[in-house]
Amino acid sequence: MSKKRAIIIVIDSMGIGALPDCTEFGDVLECNTLKNVCKFNKGLDVPVLESLGLGNIQDFEGIKKTATPIGQYGTLQEKSKGKDTTTGHWEIAGLVSEKPFATFPNGFPQELVDKFIEETNCGGILANCPASGTAIIENLNEEHHKTKYPIVYTSADSVFQIAVDTDMIPLETLYDWCEKARNLLDDGNYNVARVIARPYKVIDGKPTRISKDRRDYSMVPPKETLLNRIKNKGAKVIGIGKIEDIFSKSGITHAIHTGSNKEGLELTIDAISQTLPLEKIKYENALITDDSRELIFTNLVDTDMLFGHRNDPKGYGKAIEEIDEYLDKILPLLNENDLLVITADHGCDPTVDGTDHTREYVPVLYYSKYIEPKDLGLTLGFDSISKRIEEWLY
Repeated sequence: MSKKRAIIIVIDSMGIGALPDCTEFGDVLECNTLKNVCKFNKGLDVPVLESLGLGNIQDFEGIKKTATPIGQYGTLQEKSKGKDTTTGHWEIAGLVSEKPFATFPNGFPQELVDKFIEETNCGGILANCPASGTAIIENLNEEHHKTKYPIVYTSADSVFQIAVDTDMIPLETLYDWCEKARNLLDDGNYNVARVIARPYKVIDGKPTRISKDRRDYSMVPPKETLLNRIKNKGAKVIGIGKIEDIFSKSGITHAIHTGSNKEGLELTIDAISQTLPLEKIKYENALITDDSRELIFTNLVDTDMLFGHRNDPKGYGKAIEEIDEYLDKILPLLNENDLLVITADHGCDPTVDGTDHTREYVPVLYYSKYIEPKDLGLTLGFDSISKRIEEWLY
């Protein structure tokens, strides 16, 4: 028997409609990331996603329904209390978060700020408020250069974000400050999902974030996930993109960061083709005793980071079309023992007011060589994916 594998591709923030409780999270009932992106672009060219059954889930302009889908398709409703990357991915991996992560609409408490300044010896901070990342670095870049203080900000999500110009403050210093912030938040039980390193440089006079050097420092999952169970059985768990950050390395044996969706998709192809240099990206403590099982877990962040948060539905649509082009290369590489799962972790509708995530249903598409095409309808819980994968692998 050849190797049995599961491949999860998360199209970050590609939600498909407001959850019933979305207003409790500050969202409007009109939010529907994919539907509104399709409408804005007067349709998308996504023949592979169409063939898998994406257009059968609901009416998306320009994504045709098909009477002969090659995959199984459906809608997932989140059980966890949240609308962020960590909560969504943890639930995909089987961990439901009953308690929402803390948010800071008025900025972080002074006691935390004081401890951060003391621990990092940074001298002070700028901002300490919810903000759009691109706007805050533009507004405070000059003051940042004068004071050399880091720009510390949050959003509607549970994030402690630190931005610096790495031509002035080294990237290694930024990462060190983030690790110190993560430790302070954990020690103080602040229940913050992620600390995010937001490096930027001034390019042609404009402060520009450097996506490839971004790092997320997540809370360690409080309970076992699908990733831990697979790793504990001696099999490989390969994280591509933000995955190792989202799970704080828990349950992962191999990991590689990406600077773009294109890079993430190409690395996913390498992983499926078994040409990824696994020895170079293997964790030292990873003990592989079962080479017959494998999970490849990819996060494609551009839809969220570059287009959802920046209210750019045109760019969002092009990013989905680019993913579809790569899926055309991925499907033929799958053998009869491979299960492909395509889904999302939350919404981030670029057509509604605001720049934050939106609490939405997400699509799920399953494909394997001999799968029985089926409409899965509405399923409660992203964790249904982890159950399906565990059944597939074991």
